[in-house]
Amino acid sequence: MSARRHVVIASRIFTPEGGAAAYRLAALRDALEADGADVTVLTSRPPGGGVPSTRRVRRWPVLRDRSGAVRGYVQYLSFDVPLLFRLWGPRRVDAIVVEPPPTTGVMVRIAARLRRVPYVYFAADVSSSAAKGIGVNPVVVRVLRRVESWVLRGAARVLAVSDGVAREVEELGVRPERIRVVGTGVDTTRFRFDPDAAAAVEPVLVYAGTMSEIQGAGVFVDAFLRIADEFPEARLRMLGSGTERDALMARAAASSAGSRIEFPGTVPGAAVAAELGRAAAGLASVRPGRGYDFAFATKTFVCGACGAPVIYAGVGPAGDRVAEARLGDRVGWDVDQVSDAMRRVLRAEPDPVERARIAGWVDAHHSSRAVSAAAVRAVREVSR
Repeated sequence: MSARRHVVIASRIFTPEGGAAAYRLAALRDALEADGADVTVLTSRPPGGGVPSTRRVRRWPVLRDRSGAVRGYVQYLSFDVPLLFRLWGPRRVDAIVVEPPPTTGVMVRIAARLRRVPYVYFAADVSSSAAKGIGVNPVVVRVLRRVESWVLRGAARVLAVSDGVAREVEELGVRPERIRVVGTGVDTTRFRFDPDAAAAVEPVLVYAGTMSEIQGAGVFVDAFLRIADEFPEARLRMLGSGTERDALMARAAASSAGSRIEFPGTVPGAAVAAELGRAAAGLASVRPGRGYDFAFATKTFVCGACGAPVIYAGVGPAGDRVAEARLGDRVGWDVDQVSDAMRRVLRAEPDPVERARIAGWVDAHHSSRAVSAAAVRAVREVSR
């Protein structure tokens, strides 16, 4: 029998599907393999199919919402219920790594208990806090909180992306010695500075990520509509999906400038990097008062890694980084403030040297290399 550790990663999304979790787990997979482990990823088929299963990445068909995302209890269960049986496939498992939602964690805890292997929960967020923040029925929130607490308390290690998430996890009953703050980062081999793109910046503003009540991306649509007549060549590109996407598309379509607000859907990471590389600015936000004030908006560093200055609207520690490291313009979650920031960036002359500095800072401080190294150490601690 091979002496190499075998780690299973269980996640409803994985590359080539876009999203912070997909990129984070791909980086972790690569880091685990570099550390000498064999890794199997149990995930879903991406929208449209076309990506076959392999020995390393095993895919399963799942239900998706109209935007193509695996989001909602029915969609989650279409992945989670088969996962319980799929976790019995690998003959030998030394550790399991699982991402939210907690329903996936339930299946992993059951399987891990039966197989007598440890699992690591990668807490990029706290689902019950998010549910409370967006106004989910209090009874549902209480049930979700108990489920999430049960899942987290069963983990041999919980990886938190920030101190704020670590505090939330501890409040759910996890002992502090089991929590590891690994930080948040982006794959700067995938999202990186392109000098040619920096020399050909266009009057385009790019939002790349989820559009839900938590992010409050509508503030960018409203702000762009306010300044559109002043900048007739400018465009707003809203990449990604989410529960608010349809409403934002309708809001844009009702305006005379609506044709200049584009919603191409979820696009591959390489396309996101190319768009941000030549964008006047990237956009990121966390809406205050939605239970996610502690959240790290990873898209902030995706923008910066590509050299795009960031317009950051709202709360959260990523906004502090924008201000401290001069990555762009931090403003409140406010249409007036965001529209003023858009005016400033569209009137400014693009500076390739400054864009290179921004990308270099992100690579030095928020690369997925450091995050993955810390996560690998935690997995190594619990692997038998």
